[in-house]
Amino acid sequence: MTSATSNHTPTTAAFFVQAVLSFGLSLTAVGFGVVFLPVDGWVRAFLGIAMLYSITSAFTLAKVIRDRQEDTYITSRVDRARLDKLLTDHDPFKIDVP
Repeated sequence: MTSATSNHTPTTAAFFVQAVLSFGLSLTAVGFGVVFLPVDGWVRAFLGIAMLYSITSAFTLAKVIRDRQEDTYITSRVDRARLDKLLTDHDPFKIDVP
C-alpha cells in the first residue's frame, strides 16, 4: 500500500524572525527615505501611499499564492485517497463468474 506523505515543511523560528526583521527594516528604511526626501509634501504623500499600496499588494499576492498551493495540495490528497481505495479494493486474483 502507498502512504501519503506531506510536502509541507514547517518553517523554523529563526527563519520566521529573520523574515519579520527583514520586513520591518525595509519598511523603516523606505519610510525614512520618504520622510527625509527633499521634496514637497504632495510628493511625500504620493510616495507614502505608493509604498503602502505596494506592501498591501505583496501581502495579497502572497495570500493568493498560498491559497492556490493549499488547494492543489488538498486536491492531490483527495486524488491520492481515491487511488489508494481503488488499489485496496482491486483483487487481481478474483474471478468474476457470471
